[in-house]
Amino acid sequence: MKKILGLVASLTVISAVCAAVLAYVDSLTRDPIAQMLVKKTQEAAKAVMPDGVESIEEANAGEARYFVGKSASGETLGYAVKGKDPGGYGGDVVLMVGFAADKKTVVRYRTLEAAETPGLGMKLNTPEFAGQFSGKAGDSLRVKKDGGEIDAITSATITSRAVCGAIADACAKLK
Repeated sequence: MKKILGLVASLTVISAVCAAVLAYVDSLTRDPIAQMLVKKTQEAAKAVMPDGVESIEEANAGEARYFVGKSASGETLGYAVKGKDPGGYGGDVVLMVGFAADKKTVVRYRTLEAAETPGLGMKLNTPEFAGQFSGKAGDSLRVKKDGGEIDAITSATITSRAVCGAIADACAKLK
């Protein structure tokens, strides 16, 4: 019985020390990780804006946060908003989507989060696939298999559908 109590006490102390170390590391890394995420989001917003954007302002509409791209003269040229679709093969697909001033026409997108299959699903970042979305209405995108005009990534139709869904989500947030 003494041996068992000794083992329980040892494991309790070890667990407490591990928990304390993890809590300390979390406290050290929480803010830098949050700052990196903000920076990554802002960089993605700049990257998806239409040509000619000189400045970007952050805006909110209800719970939706988006970015407004303006020319040097102050004219609104486009928008960038985060879209998410939970139907990706590896989970959520989160994109930063750029729209023209009409809030509907897709300019381009950048991937913020995706855990798709390497070599297949991650082709969502290739110019051949991503380029198909430019100039199209973001609220009506579907892959050809579903009656739309987007060529799905070979062997990655689920990922292709998730990209369409994330762009539709971004478009809906902007309206």
